Amino acid sequence: MSRKLKVNAPLVILHGDEMAQVAFERILDTFVTSPLDIELVEIDLTAENRLVTNGQAVIDAVEALKRYGVGVKNAGMTVNRAQLGELLAAHPELDGTSLHPLATKSPNGAIRKGIGGNITREDIQFRNLQFNKPEWVGRDIEVDTMATGGSKDSYNELSRATGIVKLMFVGASGNPVELHRREVKKGDPWLLATNDIDAIKAWAHRFFQRAIDEKRDIYLGLKDTVIAGYDGVMRAAIEGIYESDYRAQVEALGLAYHYELIDAQAARIVANPPERALWGVPDNTTGRKLYKLVEQLKVHGIPTRKAHVSLSRMSAGGGDQYGSYNAPALEHGILKVVVDGEEKHARHVKQGDPILLMSNDHEAIKDWVTQVFRDASRKDKEVYFGLKREYMEYDDVFSTAITDVRRELAKADTPPPSFMIMRPSSQLIKMITDPPRNALYPAQNLDGDIFSDISAALGGSLATASSIIESKNGTMLFEAPHGTAHDLYLKYLESDGKEAHFNSSALIFAVANALETLGERESNAALVDYATRLKAALIDTVADGIITGDLKGKTTDPAAETLVDMQGFLDAVASRLSPAQDR
Repeated sequence: MSRKLKVNAPLVILHGDEMAQVAFERILDTFVTSPLDIELVEIDLTAENRLVTNGQAVIDAVEALKRYGVGVKNAGMTVNRAQLGELLAAHPELDGTSLHPLATKSPNGAIRKGIGGNITREDIQFRNLQFNKPEWVGRDIEVDTMATGGSKDSYNELSRATGIVKLMFVGASGNPVELHRREVKKGDPWLLATNDIDAIKAWAHRFFQRAIDEKRDIYLGLKDTVIAGYDGVMRAAIEGIYESDYRAQVEALGLAYHYELIDAQAARIVANPPERALWGVPDNTTGRKLYKLVEQLKVHGIPTRKAHVSLSRMSAGGGDQYGSYNAPALEHGILKVVVDGEEKHARHVKQGDPILLMSNDHEAIKDWVTQVFRDASRKDKEVYFGLKREYMEYDDVFSTAITDVRRELAKADTPPPSFMIMRPSSQLIKMITDPPRNALYPAQNLDGDIFSDISAALGGSLATASSIIESKNGTMLFEAPHGTAHDLYLKYLESDGKEAHFNSSALIFAVANALETLGERESNAALVDYATRLKAALIDTVADGIITGDLKGKTTDPAAETLVDMQGFLDAVASRLSPAQDR
């Protein structure tokens, strides 16, 4: 007779890449398949399998989550051009010109959209971690951003009809060509943004020359992996100028150049700032937020963090840049937006200008606001929304949804939590420099991506935060907010598996959350107890000073810390996972 704890419902497991996958497999063996009699619905979401299946693996993941309702997702790679070339070379049977976008792009957005899920990210409530604040007051970091273009100079409105939004282009032939179409309902927000490729190049020259004149290390941040036809176009133009005109000068002066995705770079610069730097954030709406944050940090610094931070990120509905049509103009011409047969807006573009068209679903927005208020009420949190309502009709629909949801809650005799609406820049500044004790910060998709990475980094490590994706119909996907740890994976391979360094905390917590949810849904008290004990064992391990290298010096008693490798940490958690009868 098996002594394993029986679990009736299957658990969806989405496998990932590199060092995170090495850790994930050991976690599943130690804390899931060994102690539990459970069916795992496993899907290979590695970058290679997404490519080989031409994106079908992502579709399979969505279908499995919708069917079974609870899953755990591991971190996966989003391939760059060089990595894609290597994968295609390893699979000559594949035609690189006919790949589905799901084969090469990040699967995260497709999965969130597929299940209609929004993200809540929170610090794991370790008792003895502290953030060793960098000295930010007077720090010599400047943020440089473009003054025009992008969302700031977009045309945006709420759809006045239910129908089809078409993006049309009229070039040299004079014949209108349909670039893109999407469905919208009356009241849905939509936005068209473009940027001037010549203005981008001019900004790049000023940016690099300024860094050279002021002898500053150079940082550039964009989201080129997800918004390849917009941010990727800007990155290519800017880095082309760097290579041809400035690299030699920068290196001769002993200066450094760093490119990183904007969310990861924002987390790195805020939590571990360089001594003297020029930080280029070409997108002006994002750049202004980060400029204002940096200016506040230089005056007030980062306060001691006395409260855990929760951030809700709206990703369902296909909204903002992540769900956009984005591509460069193929020739000079005129862009036109036609909604339900009526031309709403037209503007000139030049060959190479990046184009972005995005929309959102006002019903999905309302569902998200409802989820925000429900979570805040359950956890007794105040809510701080960040919206750009003064010139963005696109954002104003969110405040309408807030009013509608509050009225519905009042009619149901369910008082909503207290809330404030502020600009996204003020929301970010409050979250970092003036955090209240119990707060939930709702943000739109791109802002939420950047804000949550900054917050997680200030919590000590991306491995000390949890991430929960929840859909309206109750589908729950638990994940770690960190990446695949490429540098650690290279060391692992070079040492033939002998050097295995990785903080598994967030993955363990995600697995425990998923098991707890399964237990609650099938009224399995023993499984809920096991999941609760697994979380406690994780927190107790760190409380006892048993930590991985990324947390060195970040506990309240550094002298009592014991550094262990990945397996040593998993063994320490397992040893503290006491049987139910011992509790």
